[in-house]
Amino acid sequence: MKQIHNPVLTGFNPDPLLFRDNEKYYLVVSTFEWLPGIRIYSSQNLANWKYETSVIGESMNINFRGNPRGCSIWAPFATYHNGKYYLVYTNVNSTRVPYKDVDNYIVTANDIHGPWSKPVYINSSGFDPSIFFDGKKAYFLNVLWDYRMETHNKSCGIEMQEIDPVSFSLIGKPKKIFDGTSARKTEAPQIYKHNGYYYLMTAEGGTGLEHQETVARSTNIWGPYEVDPNTPLITSKNHPELKLQSAGHASLMETSNHEWYIAHLCTRPLSGNKPILGRETAIQKVKWTNDGWLHLANEGNLPEVDVPAPQNAASIHPITHKFTDDLKHGLNQAYWNTLRQFSDPEWLVADSRGLLIRGGQSPQSLFDQHMIATRQCDFKVKVAVDMEYRPRTYMQLAGITLYLDTLNYALLVITVDENNNPVIELQKEVQGEFNRIKQIPINDHGQYHLEVTIDNEAASFIIDDGNNRLSLGTTDISFLSGGFTGNFIGLNVIDMHRRNSTAALFKNFSYIPF
Repeated sequence: MKQIHNPVLTGFNPDPLLFRDNEKYYLVVSTFEWLPGIRIYSSQNLANWKYETSVIGESMNINFRGNPRGCSIWAPFATYHNGKYYLVYTNVNSTRVPYKDVDNYIVTANDIHGPWSKPVYINSSGFDPSIFFDGKKAYFLNVLWDYRMETHNKSCGIEMQEIDPVSFSLIGKPKKIFDGTSARKTEAPQIYKHNGYYYLMTAEGGTGLEHQETVARSTNIWGPYEVDPNTPLITSKNHPELKLQSAGHASLMETSNHEWYIAHLCTRPLSGNKPILGRETAIQKVKWTNDGWLHLANEGNLPEVDVPAPQNAASIHPITHKFTDDLKHGLNQAYWNTLRQFSDPEWLVADSRGLLIRGGQSPQSLFDQHMIATRQCDFKVKVAVDMEYRPRTYMQLAGITLYLDTLNYALLVITVDENNNPVIELQKEVQGEFNRIKQIPINDHGQYHLEVTIDNEAASFIIDDGNNRLSLGTTDISFLSGGFTGNFIGLNVIDMHRRNSTAALFKNFSYIPF
């Protein structure tokens, strides 16, 4: 029997939305502050997935400058309806309680690769939006955020409003259709219709170890909704022995062969509940019971690592994330991302020599970092790059970054010391506490080879300066976990003297799991 091995998307790929058109299966995931935004993966068998496209590209003229860490694109929803692709998403500008500044949008396309329409603004009453088509009508759902609640999480249930399926104008008034259960933190509403019932699926318990997926149903789309007496559909709660933790935030799909599957969020924490790879995507097979409820095919509610693939699945092969890039041909979107803004020829140029990056702001900036980065998708990986760089002041730095967010990162950078002699320096910031760990003099040839080897929660840092191979030691990087995103491996140039006045040339990047 062919098997799906979970997680099917490793590394930072959270909040999965599973759907299909007439040819392929698709997974759509959250991208938060990383661009291009809203990644879409495709598959022919639900086991092997490849990057297909991104919805928010440069043509949309969108940037997230100034958005705090863990904000921007949350929980996109997508569907294929009457020959057209519909995608709904949230742009989060602030999450500091009691308020939550969120804007929900809809975009459409006739082809999965676009062009996508100009975003249509819908509302701001909550996040995790979705759209449901029912005959000639359509309905818009989202979390309802009540800032007056005394609890830290102020989700008070699910709100729904009729929406014009063409113009996307809201019709009538919104109605709260579901209060949630005692698990609370009710999010990610999606409606599916099956055998005369409307099934409302929601994520509950928060996106951590208490996470779960709740299913409720009604014969009327407006409710009332009855919760499955055997809820939750899936959870890892109270089972620390499971490989897949934090299971929840699920979406449902029927295959062309009339089999049913869900995609769901999960983590694989290192010791101490530290998911350095971030929140990932897994798939489980489900079935309809005789009394009309949706349950896992394994008869329980715990996520499995290996599940049956569809009966007519195409061949399945092992997945590797190994890649090399000479960096001479621009940014391959399957691998590379930028932070809060798209790359600009003012600071990033690829040519026959490699990739030239001019200096931007520091790793704590919310506005103008000049960094390209790729997801860490494996617990054990070695990355390397060649770099040409001649800093003129200690305010200029360039090298490799291990990056979670503005408060948590590690830098292996070339800069100069107080005598303006070149040095290699290892720095890190942990929850806002900055530390310069080690500094070693290097030659002034201006050509260097940098290596970082990650082995679970430890990283080792090496430089070859043409004369010597020097080690900056091994340091704990488990702090690069626990955020909404996961660890990224970046190439970064910083110029706090005068932006764009210095540049580093990067060549021959490699990402090799071991």
